[in-house]
Amino acid sequence: MGIGTMFKANKAYRAQQSGKNEEAMRLYEECFAEGLNDARYVLSYAVLILRDGQYQKAKDFLVKHQKAPGMTPEQRVNLIVDYAACCYRLGDIDKGVTKLEELHRKGPKSLIYQTLGCLYAEKYAMEKKPDFAALAAEEARRKAEDAAAAAQAQAEEPEDALTETEAPRKRKAPEEEMSPEEAWKAGVEKALAFNLEAVEYDDEDPVCLDNLGQIYYRVMGDRETARKYFDKAHKIKPEQIDTLWFLSRYDLDRGDRAAALEKLKKAAEGRFSPLNYCDRDQVKAEIAALEGGN
Repeated sequence: MGIGTMFKANKAYRAQQSGKNEEAMRLYEECFAEGLNDARYVLSYAVLILRDGQYQKAKDFLVKHQKAPGMTPEQRVNLIVDYAACCYRLGDIDKGVTKLEELHRKGPKSLIYQTLGCLYAEKYAMEKKPDFAALAAEEARRKAEDAAAAAQAQAEEPEDALTETEAPRKRKAPEEEMSPEEAWKAGVEKALAFNLEAVEYDDEDPVCLDNLGQIYYRVMGDRETARKYFDKAHKIKPEQIDTLWFLSRYDLDRGDRAAALEKLKKAAEGRFSPLNYCDRDQVKAEIAALEGGN
């Protein structure tokens, strides 16, 4: 890699800052093909393709460049946060949550509170709640089949067969001893506690306030308490997309379409990220439906 590559990387970064994303992407890709492995540009390019919806590409890129020389602890946090966002968008939210929980155990940081708080709201939202009766029935069926198979094998075993001593079973972790319903309830309690802790850590962080609002609204079903946190987040950051979306739900509850439309139109102008509850198309579709009288 020569000095020309670094010059080109700087040009890509400036293009990205100016909103010329296609040019920036093209220049970055030329630079990385030429051997660029600078942490600053690794993270800038990763954000660019992540926001473009290229989640698998972004994930693979972050894994490949996770040991870029000179990466600072703060940059390492940013890399893992972006990796967790990719995991979430690729359908593996548990992996993203696990990585962020590991990071959080090393010490509190605003970015981790913001991101992990968001993933907890997604993971434990009421619409994601499993059918525990169906899970219990399936588990009972599986155990019955296993018991029947074991009984059949024992009946067919010759009387003089040598029986090997079974290896001692590994003790299960406490969460593995829980039923699916108990594990879900414990997860909900953990999500609420974490987001309360995040707001205690910084009670003027609009992202953390919105996350806590979503926990109450989407996970706990407590819309009255949620409203307090959405209102506070809105006062601090009036353009925050998800907060505008949820506040528009309250407007619609009381039949105020004009107020809801005002918030949604403002949200549609925002800069969306992979961690937003709603995307631009969803917001625009809602606007069209309200304007059409539906």
